[in-house]
Amino acid sequence: MDDRAKFKTEGKPTWCPGCGNYGIQAALKKALLALDLEPHRVLLSSGIGCAGKMPHWVRVNGFHGLHGRALPAASGMKLAAHDLVVIAEGGDGDGYCEGMGHFVHACRRNQNLTYIVHDNGVFGLTTGQASPTGDRGFVSPATPFGAIEGPLRPLALALAAGATFVARGYSGDVEHLAGLLRQGIRHRGFAFIDVLQVCVSFNPSKSYAWYRERVAKLEESGHDAADLRGALAAALREEDRIPIGVFYRAERPTAEDQLPALAKGPLAGHDVSNVDVSAWMEEFV
Repeated sequence: MDDRAKFKTEGKPTWCPGCGNYGIQAALKKALLALDLEPHRVLLSSGIGCAGKMPHWVRVNGFHGLHGRALPAASGMKLAAHDLVVIAEGGDGDGYCEGMGHFVHACRRNQNLTYIVHDNGVFGLTTGQASPTGDRGFVSPATPFGAIEGPLRPLALALAAGATFVARGYSGDVEHLAGLLRQGIRHRGFAFIDVLQVCVSFNPSKSYAWYRERVAKLEESGHDAADLRGALAAALREEDRIPIGVFYRAERPTAEDQLPALAKGPLAGHDVSNVDVSAWMEEFV
């Protein structure tokens, strides 16, 4: 098989023409190829939304679950098979609305998995309602007079919650995004990557041209990714320039390192044929 086709599926995406998800899909495939991973060694968990279709169109082991629940499923996958690469993926509506509680605690727990969020400011699958990262005043079917809330700052939240790898990419720069995904997947700990994703159908004002004039790579500004306070300042920046790149990176024991049950290897490989749970079951009779 041609390596370039290793992660290609027979089915073709049904996203809108020009959707930023195509760039994220291409970047993910590039990252997996660059890391020399085999499809059967990768587990991809997603929630509901346009981004949630990613497991259908990247040739790996995929799980398409419930709205906001990509992280709990990914957490279970990592506990059962912590020797595999586990990636959770979803949209900003999926992850920062229904899935917000899971997001915060995943940052705290520091499981060795990667979380990719397609951040376009809208619920694209349900025709463009304002998401938690949508702008104040955003007019949508659900907010005809304009959204009254200001946008959530997911990177600042991840930093405050304890994530050990925090980055932001842009769907219009596939090579740069692929590099961020590669670093996140390689990182030992919870790696969070928020991706500025163009939604041509329901948030066209933030177009590729709009982002091209504003995104600025942190690595070109001398940013120190080991400086938590500097990372937080960059995450809260309100200037016209939008920083992308690795905001923060730190080493800390992972959840898997601290669980005695995993010392003998992945749970999926444990011999349970002689385990007797009858005494426990009696407690519920």
